[in-house]
Amino acid sequence: MAPITLSTVDDDLKEVIQHLFEIQSAVHGYLGPETQTELVRKIKNLTLALSTLSTHTKPQPPSQDEEQKEKQDDTPEGSANDPLLRDIQLPPEIIDYVDAARNPDIYTREFVELVQRGNQDLKGKKEAFASFRDVLAREMRSAMPECRGEVERVLAATGGARVDTEQ
Repeated sequence: MAPITLSTVDDDLKEVIQHLFEIQSAVHGYLGPETQTELVRKIKNLTLALSTLSTHTKPQPPSQDEEQKEKQDDTPEGSANDPLLRDIQLPPEIIDYVDAARNPDIYTREFVELVQRGNQDLKGKKEAFASFRDVLAREMRSAMPECRGEVERVLAATGGARVDTEQ
């Protein structure tokens, strides 16, 4: 069986939605026995579409042939625009947002803001440690001149400011 791509599942979902719309329209315009047979046909089509969608979305481990082919080719199957379904992973939080009828963009925005705050904290800590390193190096050079070479080596290795102090 060929690997299932995202566009295949997308098409399956569109087909299911179309069948649901047709059933809704038929129920709304119900005219009697002739509509009933049409409804039965539409429900059977919906059942087939749902079955196809279910089959396509079942997790399938890659077959040995596919694994060997992927090892031979460094390029993954499917294109960047149409990835394989098995390669798509959503964070459970996004699924929870959708289940709670919330916009997943809110999750994305909150996540980006959280990462930005974390980056700001880390930047502040990095700058504080760099400042401490420079102060410590300056004090060690003045207090222990015999360690001057080692202090310079550590400063050079850590990107510290080289300060020449006169004795």
